[in-house]
Amino acid sequence: MTGHAADWRELSRVTLGHAVDDLRRRMAGPPAPGEVEAEPFEIPEDSALARVVHRFRLSPFERDVLLLAAGVEVDSRIAARVGELNGDPRRTRPGVALVLGALEGAHRSAVSAGGALRRGRLIRVPDDRGMAEAGIWIEEGVLDHLSGLGALDARLRPYVTPISTVGLAPSQQDAAVQIVDAWRQERDDGQRPHVLVESADTALACSVVATASEAVGFRPFVLDPSSLPADRAQVADLVDLWERDAILHDFVLVVDAPAADGPDARGVVGWLLDRLSGLVAVLGESRVATRRSWGVPVSVSGLSQAEQAEMWAAALGPLAASLNGSVGRIAEQFRLPTAALTQVADQLKATPATSPVELESKAWDLCRRLSRGGLESLAQRIEVKAGWADLVLPPTQTELLRSIARQVRHRFQVYEQWGFRARSSRGTGVSAVFHGPSGVGKTLAAEVLANELQLDLFRIDLSATVSKYIGETEKNLRRIFDVAEQSGAILLFDEADALFGKRSEVKDSHDRYANLEISYLLQRIEAYRGLAILTTNMKASLDHAFLRRLRFLVGFPFPAAGEREEIWRRAFPPQTPLHPKLDWAALARLAVSGGNIANIAVDAAFRAAHDDAPVSMAHLLGAARAECQKIEKQLSEQETRGWV
Repeated sequence: MTGHAADWRELSRVTLGHAVDDLRRRMAGPPAPGEVEAEPFEIPEDSALARVVHRFRLSPFERDVLLLAAGVEVDSRIAARVGELNGDPRRTRPGVALVLGALEGAHRSAVSAGGALRRGRLIRVPDDRGMAEAGIWIEEGVLDHLSGLGALDARLRPYVTPISTVGLAPSQQDAAVQIVDAWRQERDDGQRPHVLVESADTALACSVVATASEAVGFRPFVLDPSSLPADRAQVADLVDLWERDAILHDFVLVVDAPAADGPDARGVVGWLLDRLSGLVAVLGESRVATRRSWGVPVSVSGLSQAEQAEMWAAALGPLAASLNGSVGRIAEQFRLPTAALTQVADQLKATPATSPVELESKAWDLCRRLSRGGLESLAQRIEVKAGWADLVLPPTQTELLRSIARQVRHRFQVYEQWGFRARSSRGTGVSAVFHGPSGVGKTLAAEVLANELQLDLFRIDLSATVSKYIGETEKNLRRIFDVAEQSGAILLFDEADALFGKRSEVKDSHDRYANLEISYLLQRIEAYRGLAILTTNMKASLDHAFLRRLRFLVGFPFPAAGEREEIWRRAFPPQTPLHPKLDWAALARLAVSGGNIANIAVDAAFRAAHDDAPVSMAHLLGAARAECQKIEKQLSEQETRGWV
């Protein structure tokens, strides 16, 4: 506890004692003959009591009601006086009738449900004995505050969490200043605007709001709306408690709107925001459903490449020079939040002395793991094992894939160090369409690229991402891209046919919104700074205007006989026992894709294991028949002649 806080606590405690003592003297009536009348107690302006009176705009009578409710809890003499006035020493709780008769300036509205004391949750008045006889209780949190003990009400703690500041880049500091400026606005009715904070990084947005809160002397708490009770009456009660504590203690509420998943939860967020006053920040989109029209949007972007590089250099200190000149490349690839960046730097500094190459590899791996963030909950991460040796393609397609790898690996050097970013209005990411029939290696090629570039590969099933509800598809895509920006992971949009057909003429609202979805995805792919790959089985269905906006178009042809023979030769691991009379050329006559060949090889291995024998042509024939039946292919005699 700082000295200032300790002084304030002591001042508030002493003030409450003197104020209660002064009230007790006034309730005792005029002084006896010969006694000197005590001077009225002046409440110090900096005390908790003065703050409550001022912020809740209490009249002198309302102040005395609050003091009397507090006095019976902290001073046995005033409790005894209340017992005398009640005609029963055991009845030490002041009632409505007592305060109206015993305190100066009494007015009944002060103890009504709409008065400042009860509306502000400073006191409670259970009316189980009738209003006139109802007892008046001070809320425990209010009594604690008057005593100098500032703390969040225990009933709120399951729902809100304190947040703290972290170091921010200059651009993010600017966003914090914008928030402060917004909070300083005030309408004629005293209301202040909600700040609508848009950011792909929730933790970063919270840190920016925390910095703004600190600048105005407030403490921020974040609320996860999904944790709230389902009963709206209970939520309304929690809102009232929050409003009181926010006034008492200078709190800021940060509403994590994206955490409210589903229409019902989002409705709760809008309902909440309509009722909240004071300083409020809302994370997420500015289009939160609410009747409140006064809101100020503030955009919080992640660190730029230059800012990331500067923070890396500062966090690593002298170790930055040992990273083999790769700090810029790491900063370009991974846009880590400040806390994660610091964590990586600390782990690297704790690493025993090693070579620059090994240090760079460890830094890359740490960033890769920490930057996955919430992407694993939105897409499937593929464990990458395939390399170039596993890929059998014509030379043209192989060279195209190597070109993709070159552009991803060297984009920092070309765009930043060689100045091409200033000449390009497009993003620095790489986009590609892989087209061809099923099983010809489109996903395998994506794995090879991820392995080559040492990046995570996430598969997004577009058939599951596209929603029949207007606006939901864009929201799903936005979440994926926003989270992926931290890592620059390779995004593999599988089954792109679910979204990309030739854009139809607009005949109805569904056509119009389908075209908007395509345009939105194109926009995000172009802006994405990583590698985005779209796969399709039907190139002919793709719009030419769509294809022009993508950087690479890689066709995966059905493998010819020579390519199929090579695929067969690579289908079995070295440890697999193979019959010496396997005929690779005969196997290559089977007109199936590489994916089907892989399935047949695995099935044949299980058949051989069952027979406790090497994999033979007979095992492969049985497996081929099962695979062709599955894909509804007629297995011809010409394809299998001579197998057994």
